[in-house]
Amino acid sequence: MKTYPRWLRSAAVLATLSFGAVASQAQEIVVSAAASLTNAFQEIGKGFEKAQPGAKVTFNFGASGALLAQMTQGAPVDVFASADQETMNRAVTAKLIAEGTRADFAHNTLVLIVPATATAAPQKLADLAGDGYKRISTGTPASVPIGRYTMEAVQKAGLTAALEPKWIYGESVRQVLNYVARGEVDAAFVYRTDAMIERDKARITMTVPTLTPVSYPIAQLAASKNAELGKVFVAYVHSAPGQEILERYGFSKP
Repeated sequence: MKTYPRWLRSAAVLATLSFGAVASQAQEIVVSAAASLTNAFQEIGKGFEKAQPGAKVTFNFGASGALLAQMTQGAPVDVFASADQETMNRAVTAKLIAEGTRADFAHNTLVLIVPATATAAPQKLADLAGDGYKRISTGTPASVPIGRYTMEAVQKAGLTAALEPKWIYGESVRQVLNYVARGEVDAAFVYRTDAMIERDKARITMTVPTLTPVSYPIAQLAASKNAELGKVFVAYVHSAPGQEILERYGFSKP
């Protein structure tokens, strides 16, 4: 069973009982979150603001690596939610994260998708080496977590060299999804939660095992201007209402 830090358990209880206690006047926090969290977090934000009278959440969605670069350069952020542990590790190393506030809140799955109009679909990763798949997309491995998860799987399958000339990299997982929805690539690697958004334009052909679990950590920023409200937002993400929203969008509990 997952064990959360004591402060988070206490904050979650407080948040469940009364989110209105913190926001006696209008307050705002900025949350930088991985692009794959866009739809789920937008709904979580609405729920949080409803439960926390006077509070406002401003979201900044993008590739986890790009968000980290922004924070490193001084962007004002109160809470950071990454699509992978590596990016959060780098944020900790850079001393951007408030000590003791990091905790996992969701899991996801890597899948292979093709355009809905495709007449054939790969049944195994090795099929991507065939002539029928000339353009394959994933995120830029250096800055987009989906790209790193993809490259781990491709390397394990012994397909690194065979697929190297075929890659079309996206700046976020949502851009990769759009390539498929518009029929601009023959196949792509995305998260299951993203594939669910474009069910009429893309279809999942297989689930791809990953060496590293696709887990999402969230943490408060050391330089947060509103640490108290940030703490309550993180607690809301972990609370029953927050987890129910995440599950509706295809995420699983950590």
